[in-house]
Amino acid sequence: MRLGLIGLGNMGLHFGTRLLRAGHEVVVFDLDQDAMNRLHRDGAIVAESVRDLAAQVPIVFLSLPTPEIVAKVATGADGVITETDTRIVVDLSTTGPTITRLVADRLDAVGKLLLGAPVSGGTVAAENGTLTVMAGGPRSAFDEVEPVLAAIGRSIFYLGIDPALGQTMKIINNTLCAISTLASFELLVFGTKAGLNAKTMLEIINVSSGRSFATQEKIPQCVLNRNFPMRFTTDLIHKDVKLCIEEAERMGAPLWLSPAAKQILAFAISQGDGPRDYAHVIEHFERWSNAQFGAAGPEEG
Repeated sequence: MRLGLIGLGNMGLHFGTRLLRAGHEVVVFDLDQDAMNRLHRDGAIVAESVRDLAAQVPIVFLSLPTPEIVAKVATGADGVITETDTRIVVDLSTTGPTITRLVADRLDAVGKLLLGAPVSGGTVAAENGTLTVMAGGPRSAFDEVEPVLAAIGRSIFYLGIDPALGQTMKIINNTLCAISTLASFELLVFGTKAGLNAKTMLEIINVSSGRSFATQEKIPQCVLNRNFPMRFTTDLIHKDVKLCIEEAERMGAPLWLSPAAKQILAFAISQGDGPRDYAHVIEHFERWSNAQFGAAGPEEG
């Protein structure tokens, strides 16, 4: 298929690579010329603008950092909405339900369909094509796009005709991830302070009832050996938690733990962690406790 991809960040580059490897013809656009050049070397066609891209393809995928940018790219004066060649817009970003419904309504008014299809699994799963995809929107759009989504995701769910349903599921997932990760940071630092070995704590937790994505993947891969690779920024996970809280408040569903997670992430951002991977948030718990979880290189038993 001939596809468009707008947004070539940490996730978008992997999307482009996998779509090309699956045999699709991919037209790309990003403000980062180096990112476009990288995919161009792999066979992608580089567009001059969002409008130029939308004029060339029937299906456009978005992988963008914030709801505001999604709205601008999809429905702005120079956005996808201005061209008639694009029939379906697939938003792989975490945009939140409110903006998603707004974008869907504006696209629908000019005969275009929006599929809200946020993904989960991080950059490693994006590179391996094993993401979870949570899609909401017209069934006809999902059926047409599902074979393409198979190039980037292993677990693909259709949640219903409302394009916001996938976004609701995504912010629930990411907020739960944030809460469990911050709780893990807090308690693992406490365990370190008490004299427990970092690796052993993780081994025990991961065969016990306290296990989570944080203890099984995020902390072993990103914190245990103090390597802190860039996978997902503190700014972005804070944005997702904020979206979740706002939507729950709008619907009258009280949240108690989520605001605490938001406050901790906001504090970390105030200390300069916004553009850093959110694994660095553990360093604040360590400073407060005067204890460091894990160590560079092999740990002593």
